[in-house]
Amino acid sequence: MLFDSHAHYDDARFDEDRFELLDTMSANNVGLIMNACAAMSDIDTILEMCGRYPFFYGSVGVHPSDCAQLCEADMQTLAKAAENPKIKAIGEIGLDYYYDDVPRDLQKKWFARQLELAKELKLPVIVHDRDAHQDTVDILKNSGAAEVGGVLHCFSGSVEMARQVLDLGFYIAFGGTLTFKNARKAVEAAEFVPLDRILLETDSPYLAPVPERGKRNNSILMRYVAEKLAEIKGVSVEKIEDITFNNAKKCFGIE
Repeated sequence: MLFDSHAHYDDARFDEDRFELLDTMSANNVGLIMNACAAMSDIDTILEMCGRYPFFYGSVGVHPSDCAQLCEADMQTLAKAAENPKIKAIGEIGLDYYYDDVPRDLQKKWFARQLELAKELKLPVIVHDRDAHQDTVDILKNSGAAEVGGVLHCFSGSVEMARQVLDLGFYIAFGGTLTFKNARKAVEAAEFVPLDRILLETDSPYLAPVPERGKRNNSILMRYVAEKLAEIKGVSVEKIEDITFNNAKKCFGIE
């Protein structure tokens, strides 16, 4: 069975068939799903899905591109939502310098503050890093994020960054980009990272893997990522599924 460690089924692109699609997961070899929160407005939908499906878990947190209007009161709202036993992480939080639409100092402020919240709540973190590799690592180190651990999702950094993240006790997740023709850095990182520290993800509805690239992604398509990782590691797809499934359970503290 597969564990999709990062999806966004609260996204508007699932509004027409969200529950119909989720109803098919177990029949398509998807055993567990972690739905990553990106904005305060996502929380209610995530909690609804967590309540509806035993296999569905969630996080709460605010993506760097949505952090401009955050205030301290929002941290209390996140903490309250995290009291739900199906909420297993704080995220996705981090830095995104690709669009640079939110000032970098503000992104850093709320990344660090949400890391503090994770430590207060003793929850792992789901980290977003896009074109901000060194600042991401520095903040993780300086904040003491190793206390709670977590995962760098949709990893796009170098082997050296992977080494630093692993030294902090984090997992590293790979998704559809691992199957892209120009994915040299992702493949190199996947070769380097030990199997017992790798998670699989989709980032649905984004980043559908080859041969479905460009279409709406969903957890069922993660099988293509598992196949690619099995090829890279020289092991069976079944072994990849088993190890990454258990890795994700450990990462998020799911029994």
